[in-house]
Amino acid sequence: MGTNISDYQEQLRIRTEYANEVIQKYLPVEEGYLTELVSAMNYSVMVGGKRLRPVFIDSVYRLMGGKSEIREPFMAAMEYLHTYSLVHDDMPEIDNDELRRGKPTTHRKYGEACGLLAGDGLLHWSTHTAMKSFLYADAAKTMDAAVHALSVFAEKSGPHGMLGGQSVDVLFTGKHPEKERLDYIYRLKTCALIEASMMMGAILAGAGNESVAQFEDIGRSVGMAFQIQDDILDCTGDAALLGKPLNSDEKNGKTTYVTLFGIDTARAEVERLSENARHTLENVDSADENEKKFLLWLIESLVKRMY
Repeated sequence: MGTNISDYQEQLRIRTEYANEVIQKYLPVEEGYLTELVSAMNYSVMVGGKRLRPVFIDSVYRLMGGKSEIREPFMAAMEYLHTYSLVHDDMPEIDNDELRRGKPTTHRKYGEACGLLAGDGLLHWSTHTAMKSFLYADAAKTMDAAVHALSVFAEKSGPHGMLGGQSVDVLFTGKHPEKERLDYIYRLKTCALIEASMMMGAILAGAGNESVAQFEDIGRSVGMAFQIQDDILDCTGDAALLGKPLNSDEKNGKTTYVTLFGIDTARAEVERLSENARHTLENVDSADENEKKFLLWLIESLVKRMY
């Protein structure tokens, strides 16, 4: 008997709850003179979210036969890193957003200076947390895997990854970049951390280079599809469900797949990219076929979400 959608939804609820527990476990303590800063950091993380990236780390790790807790520091670290990027993205100098997931953005709640420092704090705390994976490395091979995963974490988040995509996005706000440059922005700004999440899950489980490369490809297709679907929802979604006003891209002078090609072409691209991800994942030599089915369902549900 096959697994139905409600079973996968329950699995996702459990996985998301587990990710939240891990994320909370590694949060910094609010005390002393640092209470305001750390409170802003923790607020930013715990204000909500899909926990997509830590769930991907966990799922790929299980899929490739991983059995220990070595993935947990990276799960938390990835969410802190992602949150830092959102905190800075919301600042007046970039998107000037007042709401994030239906609640005041960090700089609106704590002030611009504290908001900026909270983002910086989360960036540094993410590296500190990721390095705690070394505590679970009980053999040379496991230590090598943790070091490799940390290298991917750093590369995909820096100037040749998420930060680089953010910088090009800012530079071309209001300038209507062509498709090649828009693809570049999306590949770095959105795809890089999803690629890293899947790659790190595979690396920590002891997967070989071929499998790690497959997950990088899957992450790129999922990230592109996820971002284009986000473009579509910015025009057609429900503001209450999205937790932010509609047409924010237009307000901020951002070129998107929808503004370049229209909604129908954007939807067709989401389907093409989703199929690429499905095809590559189906061909991964995995240790757990049930986990593969869950991951296939998760990818499908995320790229075709309505909020």
